This record gives sequence, structure tokens and C-alpha cells, in this order.
Amino acid sequence: MRIIVVNDKRDELELVSDLIYGVDEESEILEFEDPLRALAYAREKEIDVAFIETEMADLKGMELGLYLKELNSSVNLIFLGNNKKYAYEAIDMHASGYILMPATAEAVTRELKDLRFPEYQKEHKRVFAQTFGNFELFVDGKPVEFKYKRTKEIIALLVNNRGAQTTNGQLIANMWEDDGEPDKKTSYLCNLRQDLQNTFNKLKLENIILKQRGSMAIAKDKIECDLYDYLEKKDKSKYVYAGEYMNQYSWSEYYTSELDEICYR
Repeated sequence: MRIIVVNDKRDELELVSDLIYGVDEESEILEFEDPLRALAYAREKEIDVAFIETEMADLKGMELGLYLKELNSSVNLIFLGNNKKYAYEAIDMHASGYILMPATAEAVTRELKDLRFPEYQKEHKRVFAQTFGNFELFVDGKPVEFKYKRTKEIIALLVNNRGAQTTNGQLIANMWEDDGEPDKKTSYLCNLRQDLQNTFNKLKLENIILKQRGSMAIAKDKIECDLYDYLEKKDKSKYVYAGEYMNQYSWSEYYTSELDEICYR
């Protein structure tokens, strides 16, 4: 679990951080005296819990909380106040908790044990790859939109290859077959890879794509996929293969035959 503590008063920041560490030694705890730096960090990394001082100079705690919720609707906001002035706003924001300063071990323990969005509820994977029928990639239940249409085909190929590293040459061969002009295709593939990286960075998807020099792979353990579940569980899978697999891609025909054979057996 990733926890941030945001307080422009150094002594209070250290107090709360020490109390959290005393309760939970395994979580990653990050300290920010500058709320704007905390916000910039949250744009790059997913935050599970945020302990936020309500009164800060550069950015009020309640404002920071709203920004964090925009970035991640399931972030647990725990506000730190010297009085109950902002308690109603915290309730209205559906915050996870509110601690009166100076914080105590009992208060921190209580809030971490009673999170609005417990960690076990987040164990489901954010990414779902649908391969039966047409291929589609979903993040948090919504289809991912890329700048280029072909970018999604790269993901489809990586999912199809089931975690194996796929070289640039293999991607080009599948996506364009013997279309000629390999130099142009290599240049276009670079644009697609950049689009993939930009889109995943925006969605805060970490370690979904495993890169090596000149190749990439999908991290199978980071996603849910109907194909993977079906191959692992067969008849016990909650997904049903009905003879259709990544219909929009011509290269999928070979793999459809393989699935047909598995299904027949």
C-alpha cells in the first residue's frame, strides 16, 4: 500500500509518519512538506491513502483532497486538523477519516483499520483484456482510447503472445504482413509505441508492459483476460469461448484454430 503524508509543518509531518510506520511497516510511506509536490507525485503514481493537513500555505488540504479524488476516485483521504472546522467538508467529500492533532497512535490505527476503500477491495485488476469476439482493452471498466488505431493492435498481439517477449520485427510482420517499405513501418511503429506509453502513463498503469531492447511483453499477472482464464480453468472458467477470437485482426485466424482444438478436446 502506498501512503503519503502531506503537512507543511515538519514536526507534525514526522509525527504522523512515525505513527503510521509504527502501525504498518510494510507500506510505502512518503512525506511531502509541499502539497504541490504531493499533487505532482500523485499524477505519476497511484496513491492508496493520503494523510493531509487541512491548513497549508500553498494549497489548502481540502483542495488537495479534491484534486487527489479526481486523479483516483478510490483514494482514502484522512484529514489532519487542529479543530473540527473542516470536518463537515471532509464528510461531504466522502473522506475516509479525520484526525484531530496532535495525532495519536490510537487514532492512526483506527483510521488505517477502517479505510473507506480497504486494500482487499482493490485486489481486482484494473485492466481487463477481452479477446473472445472483438478485442478490447478496458481500464477501470472503460475502453481505452489511443491516439492511433493501430496502437490497440500492439496490445492485442502482446496479449495473444501470453507474456512472451515480442520483437519489433514480429509486430511489423503481423500488423502489416508483406506490405513492403520496412523503414516506414519501423518509424510508424515507434510512434505507436510512444502512443502506448503516453496513454498508459496518463492512466497510471505501471509495469503492464515489460520492455527489453527491441521487444516488449504483456505482464500477465497484472491484467485479467478471458483467454488466460479460459486456458487455465477450461470448463470452470467464467468466460466462454464460442469460436470467435480477436475478430478484427486477420492474424488471429491461426490462433482461433488452436482454440478450436482445445475446445474440442
